[in-house]
Amino acid sequence: MTRYQELLALLAQYHYEYHVLDAPTVTDAVYDGLFGELKAIESEHPEWITPESPSQRVGNALLDGFEKIQHSSRMLSLNDVFSREEVEAWVKRMDKLMPGSKHEFFADIKMDGLGCAIIYEDGVFVRAITRGDSYVGEDVTANVRTIQNIPLVLRGSSAFTKGITEVRGEIILYKADFEALNKAREKNGEAQYANPRNLAAGTIRQLDPKLVASRPLKFHAYDLLRRDETPIPTHMAAYQTLRDLGITTNKEAQVFSSLSEVMHFVDDWEEKRHALPYQMDGLVVKVNDRKLFSELGVVGKQPRAAVAYKYPAEEAVTIVKDIVISLGRTGAATPVAVFEPVVVAGTTVQHASLHNADEIERKDVRIGDTVVIFKAGEIIPQVERVITELRPKQSRRFDFEAELQRQYPELTFERPEGEAVYRVKGDSGPIILKRSLQHFASKGALDIDGLGEKNVEALVDNGLVNDLADIFIITKEQLLAMERFADLSATNLISAIADKKNPPLPRFIYGLGIRHVGAQTAIDLSKFCKRLDTLGTLSYEQLKAINGIGEIVAESILAWFADDDNNALLAKFRSLGVWPQDFVASAGPLSGKSFVITGTLLTMGRDIAAEKIRSLGGTFQSSVAKGTTYLVMGDKAGNSKAEKARALGTEVIDEQQLLLLLS
Repeated sequence: MTRYQELLALLAQYHYEYHVLDAPTVTDAVYDGLFGELKAIESEHPEWITPESPSQRVGNALLDGFEKIQHSSRMLSLNDVFSREEVEAWVKRMDKLMPGSKHEFFADIKMDGLGCAIIYEDGVFVRAITRGDSYVGEDVTANVRTIQNIPLVLRGSSAFTKGITEVRGEIILYKADFEALNKAREKNGEAQYANPRNLAAGTIRQLDPKLVASRPLKFHAYDLLRRDETPIPTHMAAYQTLRDLGITTNKEAQVFSSLSEVMHFVDDWEEKRHALPYQMDGLVVKVNDRKLFSELGVVGKQPRAAVAYKYPAEEAVTIVKDIVISLGRTGAATPVAVFEPVVVAGTTVQHASLHNADEIERKDVRIGDTVVIFKAGEIIPQVERVITELRPKQSRRFDFEAELQRQYPELTFERPEGEAVYRVKGDSGPIILKRSLQHFASKGALDIDGLGEKNVEALVDNGLVNDLADIFIITKEQLLAMERFADLSATNLISAIADKKNPPLPRFIYGLGIRHVGAQTAIDLSKFCKRLDTLGTLSYEQLKAINGIGEIVAESILAWFADDDNNALLAKFRSLGVWPQDFVASAGPLSGKSFVITGTLLTMGRDIAAEKIRSLGGTFQSSVAKGTTYLVMGDKAGNSKAEKARALGTEVIDEQQLLLLLS
């Protein structure tokens, strides 16, 4: 229950900052993520729910300092939807309430600003009221009068310029104006403003209208109300009337006759939204017919006839489960946060680079922490910050040097003076690259004839290879410039490399040299994933569920795919047309049978035997376990494995019996 209580307190603070101070300290995505977690807990423990829970909240408090004014009608919020399925479900609910009604949809950009209602009497601006708690707002007339694109007198001489006309919309600050204000503050050595929405809201709350006038705020209307019966048949008609009256509305608004057209509009703006001059908060989709809109009514604080379509959040909240260290090709040790899978900008992420020990210390990231994740450039997941208010007592600091010793006991690391990164001590880069390339070209991996130890060393020492992918761009002319190669040997090596551009998936995975991933594990991964792209998306739990993969191997795979260098290497392979074939399981004669070999085989090496077993569909294991089919006893084999095999019911055979099975 502790987590639930902590969420209650934190969400109450965020709610106060947003709705009362108009100065939120977190984004909507962070608030929504924590609120979603709270609701999930409440669904499991309804007995914990109290009237103070934000899930039970009706209204918002108001600040002192401005006169309170009651709205003519509630300034409603909208229900959020996140997919076509949710939009379809919304339409079905309306169909159930109003069977036979023909829907025409009105859709517009949902602006991220400060909601405001402007009152005109006989066409003259008389009052401006903030949204407040939806029932009561605050009188900010003097400040709103300074906004240049708000007419003080409505244009024309229609019915809307007589009596009381109310215009509702958002006070916003364009992104370019916001950047200009921040540049000026930077030049003057002043602190930067957080974002356009906060600045717009904070500006309207200033007590000095002159200060408000100095900031280029804008008002975009989204609704038009009348106190009399002046007809406004549709939402699009309301927009046209607003424009005729001289009031700014979004030009992007459109009317659609089908749901498929609405979703095309949704998809279109997902691509273009960042090009808008102002911040957007999704799209608004309404029933265009205002009479039908009204008849469908309100549930809680939301109208039934409208929804807000939200795009995938570019920030999310999750919990750090572990921190592992990835060793790059240059010997650099990179810490990687492994966390509960979370959707950010439309994709599921579960790990992010923490870069170095200093970054962990600066952000104070601990195992067990609740963190805010974002995508840098909408591609690379990053840990933005820790929500320390939700830090559990059992959270653990990460001891970088101790973890290096635990995860890589065979290596010695140093941190060069003036650098933030720990590296393998010594001339690590070329050594690691040579070992990696030898492994990549070995018989168990891509099996590239002619790319043995001496040639690998020559290629690296001559600067022709800086990563594994570089072997595929070496030219015959470059080889001939080296003393080791004649015309025939150079031709043969280039040909041998070219033949391996599309290797079997298990060989490619094994060749990548992912720590703890041997040839059999690569086969197990290939059987499960079928494609290399899939492997990089697997969660910690999915990896552990694969037969033969435990915690250490799962963490190692996650760390490898979280490393920026490794992802760059895969992208380079793809750009060169080097990519493994999708895995297709073959039903060989040894399919479903697993083998362990102990002792020495007289007719072949153990690696060759393992390769033959796999080629016939069998599985080669390093140790006897429950489910092992055969233990092969070679020359000078010990008794311990044989005893374990008999205890587990594994059949014990000799080398001749193995040869019969292989034949």
